[in-house]
Amino acid sequence: MRIARIEHPGGTDHAVVEADGYRLIEDLFASEIRRLDRWVAADDARLLAPVEPRTVVGMAHNTGPGDRLLPPQAFLKPARSVIGPGEPVPVSADLGLVHAEAELAVVLGASGDVLGYTVANDVTGRDLQVADSLWTQAKGQRGFTPLGPWIETDLDTVSVTVGLEVDDTAAPSASTDGLARSIAEVVAWVSGFLPLGPGDVILTGAPGASLPIRPGQQVRASVAGIGELVNPVVEGMHGRRTQRGAA
Repeated sequence: MRIARIEHPGGTDHAVVEADGYRLIEDLFASEIRRLDRWVAADDARLLAPVEPRTVVGMAHNTGPGDRLLPPQAFLKPARSVIGPGEPVPVSADLGLVHAEAELAVVLGASGDVLGYTVANDVTGRDLQVADSLWTQAKGQRGFTPLGPWIETDLDTVSVTVGLEVDDTAAPSASTDGLARSIAEVVAWVSGFLPLGPGDVILTGAPGASLPIRPGQQVRASVAGIGELVNPVVEGMHGRRTQRGAA
């Protein structure tokens, strides 16, 4: 089942994705998804980020088998860095080199179990990453966590293809079976110490190469069995440096 979060003339709701529109549901985090007698045509809806998480956590050092030699680590991304399909990723010149990373993301349900999966673009400032060992500035900027286009509740995550394209440049094909730690391992490890709840998101690591991005380009991240997440890159003001006169 695919569940989207949409903006439509009647408001903002979660809905089951159908062939030519969306069937609204009562409660995304209920033990059983209940469809309502309300349907929205595709032309009348705009896809939003599929959830509004309170916590977004990313798995660090999980991009290939060699990372298995390193102890597991994670980083936090601000929930307010989350944007949806079609929303712009702002990148300013003072951020230096910025990369897009395509990943499979896990969306948690009401009791901390796995509700489903979505596509994530873990945008990262590489120069900032070198300067900040905690990666707070590198990964926490406004618009640096695109998610979407919807949640897929039924997906075998053992070996699923993850793709990344920036304009006409495509990263080599990659799969989740190339991660140092499996999706199940990542979820178990992160959930073991973080108090996660409904709608929270775990980024599981990029199995493939990242690609540099700059204003004027378009980024397409994809996960087989889920779909594509497309976002434009625009010129932005991030305020990397301390404001004049600030302590």
